[in-house]
Amino acid sequence: MKKVQDLEAAQALAQSDRRHHELTRQVTVQRKEKDFQGMLEYHKEDEALLIRNLVTDLKPQMLSGTVPCLPAYILYMCIRHADYTNDDLKVHSLLSSTINGIKKVLKKHNEDFEMTSFWLSNTCRLLHCLKQYSGDEGFMTQNTAKQNEHCLKNFDLTEYRQVLSDLSIQIYQQLIKIAEGLLQPMIVSAMLENESIQGLSGVRPTGYRKRSSSMVDGENSYCLEAIIRQMNFFHTVLCDQGLDPEIILQVFKQLFYMINAVTLNNLLLRKDACSWSTGMQLRYNISQLEEWLRGKNLQQSGAVQTMEPLIQAAQLLQLKKKTQEDAEAICSLCTSLSTQQIVKILNLYTPLNEFEERVTVSFIRTIQAQLQERSDPQQLLLDSKHMFPVLFPFNPSALTMDSIHIPACLNLEFLNEV
Repeated sequence: MKKVQDLEAAQALAQSDRRHHELTRQVTVQRKEKDFQGMLEYHKEDEALLIRNLVTDLKPQMLSGTVPCLPAYILYMCIRHADYTNDDLKVHSLLSSTINGIKKVLKKHNEDFEMTSFWLSNTCRLLHCLKQYSGDEGFMTQNTAKQNEHCLKNFDLTEYRQVLSDLSIQIYQQLIKIAEGLLQPMIVSAMLENESIQGLSGVRPTGYRKRSSSMVDGENSYCLEAIIRQMNFFHTVLCDQGLDPEIILQVFKQLFYMINAVTLNNLLLRKDACSWSTGMQLRYNISQLEEWLRGKNLQQSGAVQTMEPLIQAAQLLQLKKKTQEDAEAICSLCTSLSTQQIVKILNLYTPLNEFEERVTVSFIRTIQAQLQERSDPQQLLLDSKHMFPVLFPFNPSALTMDSIHIPACLNLEFLNEV
């Protein structure tokens, strides 16, 4: 009987100890969460696993619904702990491994718009974090007192900021190349050939080469709606992944420049496309693209200005081309076209029917005489591969590091919150 009582007493004591231990553990966990200082600690031997799970093997879709640029914030919190413990080798190793990991991903996915956009967003955000928390007063003007507590204490990472800036430029150029590759096959068909204004086919000049009216009719034919759908896809991905608004503006300025260059170059090489009806079609298509820009609040991007040569070419096709006054109107309007381009379009211009006269040689000479003072570029065609220099303005985040949650799907259980 005594043994039974002793056993019951021992069980009660063990249960009491277990409850006390669980209570203590809960209190410890709560205190840890409360005192989380926005740093993440890991053992040096786990660095390769960190880079694999957070960079090289990470799929952007895994992080849908989380804070945009989450990998950048996690990496900064790891860097900050290494800085806090004054471990310069760990800081150097982590940043070098991160940069090499990103380069490896980009090389593997060099035709993947979403993956490239994802790492452009994260590389820029990591660059912003290294500035925002550098301790440099010029980058701290928008920080809260809490954010200032999360600044680096020991190391100046200016050189790594330059490396990340250079890497961001490379990623941006890859992103543009991918986007242009997706858009380019659509441009000539959608902008010059497809009948987006119903009934215009009845007023095409004789000999006009029309491929087909929609993708249903031919593999190589696209309507303007296809370009707009592609632009919508680009815009949604860039916004969802948290790319800085200033960079998004530059992306669309670059893409609109390419649409302008490819369309104008084809117009300058195709006699069948230089007609009044093509001018009408072009003006309508350009107005649809301008409306899309306004709908996405991208009118400050400078995209419309890059299309000015094409806008003027469309107007030139519709202007009268007979009198001295007509010549003066053309010269005053077509300021974004070179003399060579204006003359080429006038030479190629095809009358709609037998009632419309061809542009006379004397009219073209009048134009040339009026424009002879211009200092124009010598080449006829635009450089469709021209790329505007990209700028990455400093864009601090309002998030505090201690508010960031790491989802289980990242498999980063080996990171300890400090």
